Amino acid sequence: MAESRKVAVIGAGVSGLVTARELQREGHRVVVFEKSNQIGGLWVYDPRVETDLLSLDPNREIIHSSLYKSLRTNLPRQLMSFSDYSFECADNGNRLSFPGHEEVLKFLNEFSEDFGITELIRFNTEVVRVAPVDFGENRWVVESKSDELGSEELFDSIVICNGHHTIPRLANIPGINNWPGKQIHSHNYRVPEPFKDQIVVVIGDGPSGHDISTDIATVAKQVHLTTRSSEIEVSKLDNYANMWKQSKIDHVDENGEVTFMDGSSIDADIILHCTGYKYDFPFLETNGIVSVDDEGRAVGPLYKHVFPPKLSPCLSFVGVPYQGILFLLFELQAKWIAQVLSGNVILPSEEEMLADVEDHNRHLDKAGIPKCHTHRLHPHQIEYIDWLAARVEMPPIDAGLTEMYWSIYKFIGEVGWRGGYRDLWDY
Repeated sequence: MAESRKVAVIGAGVSGLVTARELQREGHRVVVFEKSNQIGGLWVYDPRVETDLLSLDPNREIIHSSLYKSLRTNLPRQLMSFSDYSFECADNGNRLSFPGHEEVLKFLNEFSEDFGITELIRFNTEVVRVAPVDFGENRWVVESKSDELGSEELFDSIVICNGHHTIPRLANIPGINNWPGKQIHSHNYRVPEPFKDQIVVVIGDGPSGHDISTDIATVAKQVHLTTRSSEIEVSKLDNYANMWKQSKIDHVDENGEVTFMDGSSIDADIILHCTGYKYDFPFLETNGIVSVDDEGRAVGPLYKHVFPPKLSPCLSFVGVPYQGILFLLFELQAKWIAQVLSGNVILPSEEEMLADVEDHNRHLDKAGIPKCHTHRLHPHQIEYIDWLAARVEMPPIDAGLTEMYWSIYKFIGEVGWRGGYRDLWDY
C-alpha cells in the first residue's frame, strides 16, 4: 500500500504548483507556503523595485520577481506546456508563439484552479525556518509567519520550490567601488524610461542582456552591450543606430570612464548588470549537509539535482537545473519525488547517490566546466528529461518537441538573442 505523507511545499511558482499537483495525485497531504498574495512566483510582474538597485543592502525589502514589463518567453508556448495540460488549451490573448509574461501567469492560474491547487496554498505566509526535528527521525519543522504572527508545524517531508531568480549576482569589475555612475542589476529593471538620454553599459549578452539593451535603446543616448569575450570586435548591432557590442570590461575609473579589454573606453552614466542570480535558501537548516557554494552558484550535494543523499527522500528540490524545456522538467522532477515519497519508486542507496554526485562533479572538472555551471543541463537537457521520464514510467519526450527545441536553439545560435528572433520564428 502506498504511503501517504504530510508534505510542505515551499513556494507557489511554476515548480511549486506542479509539485503540489503531483504530490496530491499520489495521495499525499500537501501544504504550500507562499510569501506573496498570489501564485506565479517569477511570473508575477511587480512594478516596484528594491531600494538598493544592486540588492546588496541586507535590510532592504526583497522584491521576488525579476520580470521587466516587456518580457516575452524564450521558448514558444508549445514547449511551455505540461504533459497533460497544454498552453494551447487556454484562452491566452493574442496567440504569440512566444507569449508575454501576462499570458504565462494566466496559464498558471488556470492550471492551479483546474487541479484544485489554490486551496492548498497558504498565501501571505513566509517560511523563516525549515529544519529536521532530530536527524534520523525523518520529521521536519516548518516555522512560518503571517501578519507578523509566527507558527510551527511538523511535516514528514519538505520540497523546496522557491526558485533562483531573486538574489542578484554582480560582475566583479576592477575599480567599481570608486566608479561614480549609477549601477543597477537587471533584477530591478522594469521599464526603459529612467534611461532616457543616458549612456549605458550593459554587462552580459544572454537573453535578458539583449532584451533589456534593445528595450532601453529606444530612449537611451547610447547602449554598449558587453560580452565575456575579450576578443570580440566592436560592432554596431543591426537595426539600432545607438547600440554597440563591446568586449569585456577591463576596468572602470573614478572619473566615470569604462575601459574595455580592447583598450577602447567611454564615459558612461549607468552600468546595468545582467549577470544572473544566486541560489539562496536562507530558511534551510541542515548543519551543513546541504550547502550553497560561496558565490551562490551551486547547491550540493544533490543526486540528479533533486535529492540530498543523506537527507533523502524527506528533503528534495524542484527547479534547480537550468537550460531545457523547464515546465516539463519541473513536472517530471515532481512526479519522481511524489512517487518516491509514496514508496512506488525506490532511490539508490545513500552511498550510490553520493558516488553519482561525485562522478558528475569529476566529469565537469575533466571537461573544464567551472563549478558555477554545476546545474546547467546543456547539452544534455533532453537526455536528463528522458531519464526522469523513465523513473516514473513515462515515455521519452515527444520527438517533435525535441526537434522544435533544438531547431530554436540552433536558430538563436545563428541570429543571436536579439529581441526580434521571436518574431522571425513563425509557426
